This record gives sequence, C-alpha cells and structure tokens, in this order.
Amino acid sequence: MKFGYIPLALSLLLGACAGQDTRPPSPATTATACTCAPAETLPPLQIPDAERYTPPSAKPGEAPKGTEYGLLHPAEWGSLPGFDQDNLLEAWGALKQSCSTLKNHAAWHAACEAVAQSAASSNEAIRALLVERFNPYQVINPDGSDTGLITGYYEPLLNGSRTRSERYRYPLYSRPDDLIDIELGTIYPELASHRLRGKLNGNRLIPYYSRGEIDITPSPLAGKELLWVDDIVDLFFLQIQGSGIIRLENGDSLHVGYADQNGQRYQSIGRVLIEQGELTADKASMQGIKEWGRRNPDKLRNLLNSNPSYVFFRELPNSLSGPFGALGVPIAAERSLAVDPRYIPLGAPVFLSTTFPNSNRPLQRLMLAQDTGGAIKGAVRADLFWGTGLDAGRRAGAMKQNGSRMWVLLPKDWVANGGK
Repeated sequence: MKFGYIPLALSLLLGACAGQDTRPPSPATTATACTCAPAETLPPLQIPDAERYTPPSAKPGEAPKGTEYGLLHPAEWGSLPGFDQDNLLEAWGALKQSCSTLKNHAAWHAACEAVAQSAASSNEAIRALLVERFNPYQVINPDGSDTGLITGYYEPLLNGSRTRSERYRYPLYSRPDDLIDIELGTIYPELASHRLRGKLNGNRLIPYYSRGEIDITPSPLAGKELLWVDDIVDLFFLQIQGSGIIRLENGDSLHVGYADQNGQRYQSIGRVLIEQGELTADKASMQGIKEWGRRNPDKLRNLLNSNPSYVFFRELPNSLSGPFGALGVPIAAERSLAVDPRYIPLGAPVFLSTTFPNSNRPLQRLMLAQDTGGAIKGAVRADLFWGTGLDAGRRAGAMKQNGSRMWVLLPKDWVANGGK
C-alpha cells in the first residue's frame, strides 16, 4: 500500500510516475512505492500480446500452456531451490491474510478454503497442501531472461505528539478537503491504473500544492494536522515509505498509513545530491542523506523541497499486525513482497530465490505478493518488506540483489476458470 512503501535501494536513481496509483520511489537507491488506499486496489493490467513471452519449449504455432499473465512459465516443484528447507510456518499467517481476500475469486476459492481448514501443524503439512492445491510458474521477463532485481522497504518508527511544541514542530497532514482525485480508468479504460490529482480554481482543475508550497508558515493546510514529529528528515522518509509507527510522549504508539498524495511527480533527493556533487552514488542511502542533512542544516529544506511530491496520512487501528499493503491486508515482515501486478497476481504466493543484503548467503523462501510500488516495474522485480524500525530500515536500504528468481504459485483451478 505504498505510497505505502518504497524500495530503499533504488529510490535514488528512479522517480515514480506522477499519475500512477502506486508508491513513490524511495530515496535510498531507487524510487514504494506508493501504496494507495487498500480499499481502492485496482485489478491487474493485462499484458499486451506483443509483450508476451512464448516459452521456447512451445511448439511453433502452438500456444504454450500458461495463464492470463503471459510471462509465467509452467515449472516443476523440484526447480524451486530451497523449497523443501523453507520454514513455511513463518509464511502461514501471511498466506491466510492473502486468502481472506482471494477466496472471493472463483479460481482461488477451493485452494483458499483448503488453507482455511488446514491445521498447518508443521512445515511438512503446509508443503503438502501447497503441492496438492497449487502449481508453480516461473516468472519470465519480456526479453526471455529469468532473473531480476530485489530491493527492500520497511516501516519507519518516529517520535511524535498530538500537539505542537518546540520539539514536535513538523506536521503530518491528513487528506485535504480540497484535493480532487480522479480515477482516469472510469473515463479511459486503458488508463485503469492512473489517477489525476489537483484542486479546483473556478471551473478549472490545477495542480495541487507542492511540498514547498505546503511546508511554509502559515501553511495552506493549517488545521489539517494529524500529528507532529520531531525530525523533518524522518518525516520525509515516512512519506516515502507510506506508513509507520509514531511513538507518543506518554509511551503510547499509533499506526499511520497512506491516505492520499498531492499528485506531484516524485523527485529523488538522492539523485539531486549526486547530480550536485554533494554525495557519491554509494553514499546516497537513507543513512547517507540523513548524515548530509546534519552537516548541512541550512541546505536541508531546499533539498527536501526539490521533491514536490507530498503524502497525506490517516490514523490506523493499533490492532494491526503490520502496515496495510495494496491487497488491503496487513503485510508481514520478511514474508511480504511488493510486485508489479501487471505480471504477478496481487495476493499470490511467490517463491523467491535471492541473497541477503551485502551477502552471497541464499535467501530462499515463500513470500506473498501483497503490495505494489512506484519503482516496482517489470516481471522479475520485487521489493521485500523487512519490518519496522531502524534495523529493518538498514537492511532495506542495503537490499539491492541482482540475479534473483521468482516463481508464482497459482491454484490448480486457475486455468480452468480463466484466472478470474
């Protein structure tokens, strides 16, 4: 649910598409993703036939066995490295969360009913259920290759207050009443994943206030403050990730999540620092940007304002087990992925084969495709959710693993029901 989340490893170099209903890019080394309001999750886009990959095993003139997602190649369970060793019990809760939504689709109903009725008492029992109810499909890129990039994102933890003070003087704003949000797909079906945001000036729709126009005194959004925090850079990264936890002065904590965005195009401040010669690419991580800000407080505000994109928040129930993803369910640390829903069905189990950050140690485990992201574009491309807090942020910022492979697990009823 990113504006809800952003790949921290690529956000430096990429920018999110201004009109898309997805997270913005993260400033660490890519551009989360914006996950938008879960209840408004859009169906996956269909891949044009010209972009579909025909597996080389298919005979000339014969359509390959597959799915409506044309870049999924039927595979064998034995081709999933580490599947037999994965601790599937750790993914069981996330799988049940996905099924709470997917069970309403005919192709998923039987498999998700089996998940709901299973005792899941052991890894072996879960593994047997997956093999019985699902078929694996390897994700293939449009050029026929089968490897890609995995980055990471996380949920920030900030210090805040419900009232403004000298310490807590940086506001989180709730969604403004004058923000107009138009779903273009209601007018042009081919633009189903795009939105237009702005405000009315007479009978004309004009761009909404930019970051620089919002972060002034007095602000045009005065009166819409949801909370106040003590660090402007942490607030900036909270907007990039799209959700987080605010620790209040009395010791209580509350969850905040993405409510909307001002419609302005995302600009990576990491890229700005690189282009200005302030930081080298290897130093333009979240930590590097924070350190630069501490050394250059007089330049910090101008740097932040170079990204006109601005995210608005809402308070979420404290009972949530994690932040909401684009699927509309809480995501799970180290078991949820943000994916491109044009290539991978949102909610589907995905077996991931990659490596840990800054390491060659294999990371091979069952994940759930429960989120989307502005920088997550392509077939073999995903953003791994590392959890909440500073340590998760460090791991997310270091995650930039090329050569990764992915397999989608689809119910055996999928083809028979047309994937609907």
